[in-house]
Amino acid sequence: MKKFHFVMLLFFIVFLSAGITTFALAFGDEQAVTVGTERREFDKLYSAFDTLKESYFKEVDQDTLINGAINGMIDSLEDPYSDYMNQEEASSFHESISSSFEGIGAEIQEQDGYIIIVSPLKGSPAEKAGLKPNDKVLYVDGKSIQGMSSTEAVMLIRGEKGTEVKLVIQRPGITEPLDITIVRDTIPIETVYGEMLEDGIAKVQITAFSENTSKELITVLNDLQKQGMKGLVLDLRQNPGGLLDQAINISSLFVPKGEVLFKVQDREGNTQVMASKNEKNPDIPLVVVIDKGSASASEILAAAVSESADVPLVGENSFGKGTVQRAQDFSDGSNMKYTTDKWLTPNDNWIHEKGIKPDHEVSLPDYASLPFINPDEELKLSTASTQVKAAQQMLKALGYEVGREDGFFDENMEKVVIEFQKAEKLEPTGVLTGQSTLKLMEKLREKIQQNDTQIQKAVEILKEQVK
Repeated sequence: MKKFHFVMLLFFIVFLSAGITTFALAFGDEQAVTVGTERREFDKLYSAFDTLKESYFKEVDQDTLINGAINGMIDSLEDPYSDYMNQEEASSFHESISSSFEGIGAEIQEQDGYIIIVSPLKGSPAEKAGLKPNDKVLYVDGKSIQGMSSTEAVMLIRGEKGTEVKLVIQRPGITEPLDITIVRDTIPIETVYGEMLEDGIAKVQITAFSENTSKELITVLNDLQKQGMKGLVLDLRQNPGGLLDQAINISSLFVPKGEVLFKVQDREGNTQVMASKNEKNPDIPLVVVIDKGSASASEILAAAVSESADVPLVGENSFGKGTVQRAQDFSDGSNMKYTTDKWLTPNDNWIHEKGIKPDHEVSLPDYASLPFINPDEELKLSTASTQVKAAQQMLKALGYEVGREDGFFDENMEKVVIEFQKAEKLEPTGVLTGQSTLKLMEKLREKIQQNDTQIQKAVEILKEQVK
């Protein structure tokens, strides 16, 4: 297995506040667009505009018509990664470049007319509330968002710190929709977390690529080297990527100089090869961990180290986003993003909608996929629901003898809940609600972290390298 090298690098990412909607790559500067008025192909458009402006039964706002026309053109592309943003939305887009924002902390994307959760940020309200990749958001505060763009959905989901947003989601494998109430918070874009594990093995988790990621990453890596790091697990799970015009620099951190990082291909089939610029840095064995929430720039990085540096990948198949977007401003302050190219791995693979298959496929325990339980609901004797079933499975995973797992809250379940409440120094009511529910989910998260089979496999591989 080849090694990776540390270099200083700079990132550029754009987050949309509430769901941190992200794009794979951006090349070049944003530019204002001036549309000519003498082009014959626009005659039909001008005619429709004039007719509605003059003859519609109510007075219409011309900006609304123009915005609608642009939005309609982009919607006709049927591309979830292309979107038009009016002035308000574009303003939020630019504000979100800062090191923090107020929202729930989850990346979303539009897919087949629905808003899908790509990945919640680590430690965010979205993660704590139990949102998971591939959750389909049906309603926001009682309003259906089917057919909305990701930008429109973001405007509903985001909001001031301390306010609540109520989501109704459909989770794959679960028949009944789930009601989830999330308290918005300030989401600091702290994206790099490092720790020493055992036998000189360090773990660094990159949760997203924001404007400060490079500084955070280098600081963490330098600190870990001082602590005696001999091998590194790079955790890209649940990392939605980002808008990167410095993709070469970040991938060069791990790939030897001159090796191919990725390729960009336009609609004519012209291909541009991006090669590593690595320069004289220390060698340390590396293993990368990915999952279905690893998307966009995370996949560029994973594919680059895998195919050009023989770095093992561990975990689950990644998300599958293989297109390149450009963000472009209009002179009135509105904005659009649109797909310009597709990117290919060093071996010419297009991973779009397929993802990257790891060398070592390792799943987390089944209890890691249990659904969120709404703490506002009361689960008590004689109630029956999917929420009760989830609670039974959580308690079983924590070692309690629940007996049945069919979603019916019987007398034994009541006794088990009381036992759990006593163990956690909570009022022993036998009713699972509020703090009891939150504590149950907290204990389950701790168990998942302690039994992280994917990280354990990565460490096992590295131990063979650092003997």
